[in-house]
Amino acid sequence: MNTKNLYTIALFFSIFVVHAQKDFQGMAVYESKTSTSDFKSRIEGNKNITPEMQKMIEERMKKMFEKTFFLNFDKSASIYKEEEKLDAPGQGQGGMRMMSSFMGGGGTYYKNVKEKKYTVDKEFMGKEFLIKDSLITYKWQLSSETRVIGGYNCFKATAVIPASKTDFRNFKAKKKEEVKEGEAKKEEKEKRTNFMDDFELPKEITITAWYTPEIPINQGPEGYWGLPGLILEVNDGKTVILCSKVVLNSKDKVEIKAPNNGKEISQKDYDETVTKKMEEMSEMGRGQGGFQMRTTR
Repeated sequence: MNTKNLYTIALFFSIFVVHAQKDFQGMAVYESKTSTSDFKSRIEGNKNITPEMQKMIEERMKKMFEKTFFLNFDKSASIYKEEEKLDAPGQGQGGMRMMSSFMGGGGTYYKNVKEKKYTVDKEFMGKEFLIKDSLITYKWQLSSETRVIGGYNCFKATAVIPASKTDFRNFKAKKKEEVKEGEAKKEEKEKRTNFMDDFELPKEITITAWYTPEIPINQGPEGYWGLPGLILEVNDGKTVILCSKVVLNSKDKVEIKAPNNGKEISQKDYDETVTKKMEEMSEMGRGQGGFQMRTTR
């Protein structure tokens, strides 16, 4: 019997074992890191930002762009939550705190793959929202390419999805020519000192995922799902979410249920609420180093 047949038998056996276990549950730890090169290049070239401010911004960016998450799952549902950390006095407030909530953290992300629904609680501008909606249907392109992650054999899959307007991790720096074109007039340049003028949102992003059929659960970090095995790594070109630990059937069980606090709202309505508010803040902060959201046509 060749290696391929042995692996197929082992895979089917693992699937049988998982589904035969009535109280099957698992936990996966993920480390999320987002590239800050685009932001750093713009900060270093901004005359309005002093070296002291630059250092402070970089320290806070590191906290926002490097996070640890826990995914607790059973056969049909999961909860994904950021590791809780105490902020130092004076930290995590104002605009930086609000921006941090758009870096993949904040609240509890509940996915029910059986019902194809998700619920996530979010705080925005001091208000609690409870987003309830249908899971995104990813059009995964499966590949025969393999690699090993944490001792598990993984397969590659890719998908193209629209870029979210309320996820600042998706924003990319404009090309230098585009920035210069926007600063052609001195008068306009003096008025437009907005940091986010140098960034734009692409129409869509390509997701590369690595999943393991050895843990035949239709789950993954954040809103990712839909593959024949637990997703152990996700890469969208800027953010990498990598599983660092998996624990199956621990004696300590976790209650996997959807959050229920906040004003119930759909994802579309929530995105529109956030985008509108950010545009209003952009206009108020124009010329004062505020943030501005822009999307490509």
